[in-house]
Amino acid sequence: MNMTPMIETFVMHFGEMGSRWGFNRTVGQMYALLVITEDPMSANEIAETLSISRGNVSMGLKELQSWRLIQMHHKAGDRKEYFQTNGSIWDMANRVFEERRKREMDPTLSLLRDILLDTPANEQEQHAQEKLQEVHDLLEGITKWSSELQRLSPEKLDALMKLGSGVGKVLNMKDKLLKRSNE
Repeated sequence: MNMTPMIETFVMHFGEMGSRWGFNRTVGQMYALLVITEDPMSANEIAETLSISRGNVSMGLKELQSWRLIQMHHKAGDRKEYFQTNGSIWDMANRVFEERRKREMDPTLSLLRDILLDTPANEQEQHAQEKLQEVHDLLEGITKWSSELQRLSPEKLDALMKLGSGVGKVLNMKDKLLKRSNE
């Protein structure tokens, strides 16, 4: 496959973003290429298109499979393995978030729970535990909220996102109404 400047710009940028999502630049580039390519690609085609080694592609494909972001296909009469994205862009976002939650949030919540079970030895530890409880509560709330979001259909998520700042306006209006009723 020959990448046009537009496609190359997207693939390179997605590689940089991938490193922020929890996988390396090359894996991000591979995934971006598969996202925008209509037909499944073989490992050799990916390596050739991105000018990376076949071994690097093999490792990247395994990582993308472990994240459940791609799936493998076979073509009749062809021994090669072909790869394409697994699901929609919404599915990808959910999987990336779920994997990051497992790798980052869950271990942190587990550590915080263990620390919060300990009896503080002094005032310094008491203060630290109070702050850690706040961190725990925030992360727990984010985890619960995101789990609820992941259960929504793409159509409902899209509608929710379109509400955008409207939600903040509704909450501000609610606060004003409650303030007036308490006066």
